[in-house]
Amino acid sequence: MSYELIAGVDLGSNSFRLQLGRIVGDQIHPLDSLKEPVRLGSGLTRERILDHATQQRALDALRLFGKRLSGFAPEQVRAVATDAMRVARNADLVLPQAEAALGFPIEIIGGREEARLIFIGAANALPAAAYRRLVVDIGGGSTELIVGEGLEPLLMESLFMGGINFRQRFFPDGKVDHKRFSAAEVAAAGEIEAVVVDYRRCGWQEAVGTSGSAQELAGVLEMNALNPDGCCGITRQGLARLRQMIIAAGSAERLQLKGLRSERLQILPGALAIMSAVFSSLEIETMTYSEGALPMGVLHDLRGRFEHHDTREVTVGQFMRRYLVVEEQVRHVERTALALLGQLMPLDSPEHESDVHFLRWAISLHEIGVSVAHGSFHKHGAYIVSNADMPGFSKRDQSRLALLILGQRGSLQKLATLPAGDPNWRLLFCLRLALLLHRSRADLAPPVLAIRESPAGFQLDVSAAWLSGNPLAVAALREESLLWGAIGSQLQVSPRPAGTKRS
Repeated sequence: MSYELIAGVDLGSNSFRLQLGRIVGDQIHPLDSLKEPVRLGSGLTRERILDHATQQRALDALRLFGKRLSGFAPEQVRAVATDAMRVARNADLVLPQAEAALGFPIEIIGGREEARLIFIGAANALPAAAYRRLVVDIGGGSTELIVGEGLEPLLMESLFMGGINFRQRFFPDGKVDHKRFSAAEVAAAGEIEAVVVDYRRCGWQEAVGTSGSAQELAGVLEMNALNPDGCCGITRQGLARLRQMIIAAGSAERLQLKGLRSERLQILPGALAIMSAVFSSLEIETMTYSEGALPMGVLHDLRGRFEHHDTREVTVGQFMRRYLVVEEQVRHVERTALALLGQLMPLDSPEHESDVHFLRWAISLHEIGVSVAHGSFHKHGAYIVSNADMPGFSKRDQSRLALLILGQRGSLQKLATLPAGDPNWRLLFCLRLALLLHRSRADLAPPVLAIRESPAGFQLDVSAAWLSGNPLAVAALREESLLWGAIGSQLQVSPRPAGTKRS
């Protein structure tokens, strides 16, 4: 299914942004956009709890975005939350309210996924180039550094430093002096130090800044002629001059410069210190600015899913190769599991498209834990999927995959927190039954099965002749029935006489 209009929502640590785009051929033309200075990162207490006032600002902004998105289908919208929601300890309580206000699901994405989307947004907004680019995005809570070529990121890193948390750490009262500013620069350089060698080794021919901090710095340097020889964008000399001026003024609020926006004055000292450290550590002289950033990256990634260029499929394929998954076994299990699932719901229904995807991905990755140890491989696999960087997948996506991989075998008690009626129970049933039927790993066709779902659990009808000829499978089915019974569900296996038609 394809759409003409799509929308990306960015719940950043400083601002919330909504970007609408129109798909024309293989391009996205930016349309309407909204921006709300929510300052989510500023609302984090020392205990990393989002305070009530900040939550209300966030919900008000999302309700406004929700009104603009009225009439959009869920498939047309992708909303992502970044650093502030990644670190907030009460994110699991805030997220349902935020989704209700917006009217669409919100994904909390990891730092490297954020970096990937930022690069996609920047690369698509810039002229095509065969050389490598370094993209720098200084946000409120994190800074992303990406080296990529064309539209493909090669190196991605997300560092825990941003305009808001640096203000809280080094400029809490807004005062700026040489000692404080130098301490902020040293701290930023310390964060960057871990990636300097790899990034320099990779190399780039052009440095590009994205998002609000880079835009602010570029604008101030250009409008006040702080760059040398009328240079555009951000320059090392321009940053040094601005650094001297803000220290001399004693605060960002006292600066008398064109282009300073009042809503960004609080985070300017931290952003300037971080950018100065980036220039120094990575030996950058000049940096251009790109309008494309996270929201546009979200739009391009969403368009890719419509056109069957889903990054998640690529990621799953990479994991299969990395962890030496036996593809033949995956194909056998997938064919049987999807045949079973098809008896419980229409596989081609848009309503169930996500369920089908997740079952397929879980099957593709169900044995990756064997690379760690064969014993408890399902636990190792779930850990890998929970904690690895998986481009295209949100934290919630990874948690769902991990649940399916963990639940593929053994007791179901470990999944007791999963609500009754949750669609994952259906996927788990099909996954576990398919794995049971292919336990021998032989290239043998499984028996013809008829399955039904009821409030009590599942009913399985299988050929009496097959049951009589496969005592090991009968014992395994009996054990599986006991495991479902232990959580209050029912798996009833009934023999079907030869010649009986499936209902």
